[in-house]
Amino acid sequence: MFRSLSLFNYRLWFAGALVSNVGTWMQRTAQDWLVLTDLTDNDATALGITMALQFAPPILMVPITGLIADRFDRRRLLMVTQLSMGLLGLGLGLLVLTDSVQLWMVYLFALLLGVAAAIDAPVRQSFVSELVPPGHLTNAVSLNSASFNGARLVGPAVAGVLIATIGTGWVFVINAGSFAAVLLSLRFIRVAQLELKPAVSRAKGQIREGFRYVRSRPDLVVVFVMVFVIGTFGLNFAIFTSTMASVEFGVDASGFGLLSSSIAVGSLVGALLSARREKPRWRMLVTAALAFGVTCLVAAIMPTYWSFAAVLVTVGLASITLMTTANATVQLTTAPRMRGRVMALYMAVFTGGTPLGAPVVGWVANVAGPRWAIGVAAASGFVAAGVAIAWLVRGQHLRVRRVHDGEPDPVTGALPLLGAGRFHYRLQHDGDGAAARVRDAAAVARERDEAATELAVDEGTATRPS
Repeated sequence: MFRSLSLFNYRLWFAGALVSNVGTWMQRTAQDWLVLTDLTDNDATALGITMALQFAPPILMVPITGLIADRFDRRRLLMVTQLSMGLLGLGLGLLVLTDSVQLWMVYLFALLLGVAAAIDAPVRQSFVSELVPPGHLTNAVSLNSASFNGARLVGPAVAGVLIATIGTGWVFVINAGSFAAVLLSLRFIRVAQLELKPAVSRAKGQIREGFRYVRSRPDLVVVFVMVFVIGTFGLNFAIFTSTMASVEFGVDASGFGLLSSSIAVGSLVGALLSARREKPRWRMLVTAALAFGVTCLVAAIMPTYWSFAAVLVTVGLASITLMTTANATVQLTTAPRMRGRVMALYMAVFTGGTPLGAPVVGWVANVAGPRWAIGVAAASGFVAAGVAIAWLVRGQHLRVRRVHDGEPDPVTGALPLLGAGRFHYRLQHDGDGAAARVRDAAAVARERDEAATELAVDEGTATRPS
């Protein structure tokens, strides 16, 4: 489960990222509470606008962020983006501490943070493949999710206590300091041990090439659609938990932080379970989407604060299982030379839907109540699962077959008498060979891309001056 931690570079990165992630979740909680209670009167629409501004840059900047990740040194880029986000947290904290902050300022800082994160996300996602060999990538991606969600477990709870004791402003300042951990880890990583990929040289049409690559891969398109639907309408946890805490249950900042931690408990468990899997599977992707819809539906009807908090654990488990499986599917099936651009598109789809979905979900929470807003999230899970099932049936020719587990008669082919076996249902290919041909073509394309990459590395090594 923890085999990637046996590698020095990944272990160092994991530790630094964990500290930074705790600070990031503390700031997210403080920012949501600042907008919802200090700067407005429980206005979920204002919170939705804040989230929209923060998550709009990834989709608006997608033509260039992926190319940046493929063309430049990822370790150095991460040092720049992480430092920028730390300074933004410090600036917002000082505004709060001096009682100078206004709602429009939070909007501005959210937008600037979104710009920095738009560059940071595809670089960070692609950098994981440089920290570990290919055989460890699924495990490393899952452990990254465990780190992120372990921080989500601790960060909001700590932020809730700090907001109630020392105030919101100091939470932003503490987050700014937490970025020092990841900056130090990047500084002391052993560059010679990185699984470096050859940088993409400047050429015309590289941005369009990334779009064409994804368009030519129906499996990636389906994953992107699923992530977009759930990311847009389902993963607005800040709106769900804050409005349920303040409007439905009337609890304070500590109660709000506990709800966020409940989601994190399930997310952490889901990430650790994902780390045990050798490779991502479509069956798990569809099951997780369905489970997300069901658990959100159950959460929406919970009558008490504690029952709602308990069900949020299962919501977190389903959501992180879905996202970890989707992330690993995209990374493991994408050619190394295209990974930065494809991951930029993936992160744009994942976070870029928030500017569309967050204001809508916030409006639903204001008009119909937060329970109906969670119902919107449940619907997104069912729609995402439906998209995947439709593609598997039509594109991959999968069918549900009624299968008998007894052995047929070798002469007549007749099944055993009743009681000698049993019938059950199984997903099977319909036998026409279409899906197999699609998979073979995709495998051949990936092998060709990987071979070209390896050749480029060999040639670069051979021609490098000694």
